[in-house]
Amino acid sequence: MRTMDSRDMELPSLWEKALKLIGPEKGVVHLATAAVLNAVWDLWAKQEGKPLWKLLVDMDPRTLVSCIDFRYITDVLTEEDAYEILQKAQVGKKEREEHMLTRGYPAYTTSCAWLGYSDDTLKQLCKEALRDGWTRFKVKVGADVQDDVRRCRLIRDMIGPDKTLMMDANQRWDVPEAVEWMSKLAEFKPLWIEEPTSPDDILGHAAISKALVPLGIGVATGEQCHNRVIFKQLLQANALQFLQIDSCRLGSVNENLSVLLMAKKFEIPVCPHAGGVGLCELVQHLIIFDYISVSASLENRMCEYVDHLHEHFKYPVRIRQASYMPPMDAGYSTEMKEESVKKHQYPDGEVWKKLLAAQKN
Repeated sequence: MRTMDSRDMELPSLWEKALKLIGPEKGVVHLATAAVLNAVWDLWAKQEGKPLWKLLVDMDPRTLVSCIDFRYITDVLTEEDAYEILQKAQVGKKEREEHMLTRGYPAYTTSCAWLGYSDDTLKQLCKEALRDGWTRFKVKVGADVQDDVRRCRLIRDMIGPDKTLMMDANQRWDVPEAVEWMSKLAEFKPLWIEEPTSPDDILGHAAISKALVPLGIGVATGEQCHNRVIFKQLLQANALQFLQIDSCRLGSVNENLSVLLMAKKFEIPVCPHAGGVGLCELVQHLIIFDYISVSASLENRMCEYVDHLHEHFKYPVRIRQASYMPPMDAGYSTEMKEESVKKHQYPDGEVWKKLLAAQKN
C-alpha cells in the first residue's frame, strides 16, 4: 500500500481551487449548498417536531444570529445589528404568530397573465381568481409594448382600479428601454416592475428605480441574485423597493436569514419569489418567520403564489382567502411523494421513458 506523500497533501488545496472556479457562493456550487443545507434544516425541524417557521420563531435571538455568516456584509449588518433587530421584534411576537395562524400571510397570483395566453384565457383566469378572493395580480410584460398596453388594459378593466397590479419583465430590457417601456405602462398603476433588466446590473436597477419614482412605480428583483453580497449592494444603491428572496437560489435558510435582516435594516419590504416545483412550499416558512420575528409588518408585503405542481408534494401549501396559511406538519415542506419521484427519475421514470420514446419516433 502506497504511503501518503506531498502530492496527496496538495489534493485538498487543488480541489478547493477547482471549486472556486465555479463559485464561490454562486452557480452550481451555491445551488448544491442550498439543497444540502435546506435538507439539514428540514431534518432539524422534523427532529424537533415543528414546521420550519415555528422552529425559527421559537429560537432565541443569539441562536438565530449564530446561524448566519456575516462575512462580506458587516459594513451593512453586524452580529450586534442582527441581534438588536431580533430582540426588538420580541415585542408583539405572540400576537403576530396568532395573526398568521388565523389569517395567514397575504399572497399574490402569477397564474392569470403569462405571456402567450389568449385574451379569453386571461379574462377567464382573472374572473376565477376574483371569485376566489384574489386582490393582487401579476402580469408578464416585455415582448411587445403595444400588446402589453392592450393586455394590461384588459386585466386592469377586469380587476378594477382598487386591486393591486404588478408587472414582471423577466430581464427583457436594457436600462433606457426599461424606463421608456414602463412610462407607457404607468397608466395602469403597477405597484412594481420586476426584473426590468439583467439581474446582475445593480447600477442599472438603481438608474431604473430613480427614473420610475416620479411615476409611482417601484422596482422588484432578487429571484436570480447569487448571494447576500448582491442583495447588500442592491440595498446600498437604492436599486429596489421590493426585495425578492428565493429559498433555493441563496445558500439555504442560513443565507436567507441574513438577507431578511438586511432588508429590515433598510426598511425594504420582502416579497419572495415562489414559482413552481416546491418554491411556494419552501418560502412560505421564511416569510411567515420574517413577519413574526423580523419585520413585524405586512405593509406592502406579499408572497408570490403559482398554482401548479403542488400535487407532487406530501405537504402542499394551503391557500385560504388569498393567503398562505402556516404549515403545521413538521419539517420544511420539501418532501415529495414517492410516486412522483419515481415517475420523473431519469432515465427510467415513466415520464422520461415517454419523452425519450417520442424523440426516437
